[in-house]
Amino acid sequence: MLSRVLNLSVDGVKFGLVIAMTAIGLSLIFGTTGLVNFAHGELVAFGAIIAWYGNTAWFGGGTRLILATVLAVAAGALLGGGLERGLWRPLRNRGTGLIAMLVVSIGLSLFIRHILLFFFGGRSLPYSDYTVQSAMRLGPISITPKDLWIIILSAVVLGVVGLVLQRTKIGKAMRAVADNRDLAESSGIDVQKVILVVWMFGGGLAALGGVFQGMSEAVNWNMGFLLLLLMFAGVILGGLGTAYGALAGSLVVGLVTQLSTLVFPAELKNVFALAVLAIVLMFRPQGILGRAERIG
Repeated sequence: MLSRVLNLSVDGVKFGLVIAMTAIGLSLIFGTTGLVNFAHGELVAFGAIIAWYGNTAWFGGGTRLILATVLAVAAGALLGGGLERGLWRPLRNRGTGLIAMLVVSIGLSLFIRHILLFFFGGRSLPYSDYTVQSAMRLGPISITPKDLWIIILSAVVLGVVGLVLQRTKIGKAMRAVADNRDLAESSGIDVQKVILVVWMFGGGLAALGGVFQGMSEAVNWNMGFLLLLLMFAGVILGGLGTAYGALAGSLVVGLVTQLSTLVFPAELKNVFALAVLAIVLMFRPQGILGRAERIG
């Protein structure tokens, strides 16, 4: 029993770190623009699919997954930046309301998802690298090398993200705009440039999270949409608009979804993450790391 609890906890940490990587961009986009982006899940699937093609089909038979991942992250960042410059900034400049933009994001989600379905098909496929691995024992914990590397690399990437937000000029500008856009603008910060960087930052992280999720399970055209609800749960649980809140909330979501299978069927595991979200918000409406003034 203890061994199973520990193994599920490790799976929960891995899943939570992947959710966090995808959710940080979602949270920063909301913090800097106020947009609830329902198309963020498609950036996850886009990155996973780009990496799959790079790994298996392009360049005369595919490349190593690490090179395909770099390609996917770059493509995700470019797609995020392109959507900001080509769609969201013009809508903001025309004074489009946030509710209308939310509806646009739903339409964009459907559009991108079916573009991915058209080109990739309805299949679920693994990467050509790291597909069949034997589990290794770390005391009572059984884990495959790829899952261990997903945990390590996710933790490293999220640590680097934290350093960027805390120590770099652009990171501080992101936090300033997310905290108070008008005050940041009056302080001389180029808000439009910061928002563009946030979209590229979020797109790249979403693509990387998609690759890790594809390594963990399989690549599918609909994988981002299936992850979207848990991303929102992590963001809201941690505190809207805060990157660190997205990390904390996502880890809680990952652990709850996996540990709930100790008692309940695996098909119901997402339900318990949402139940924990509802319970926490009853006592702390701003989320774990959110501030009360963000609500309302």
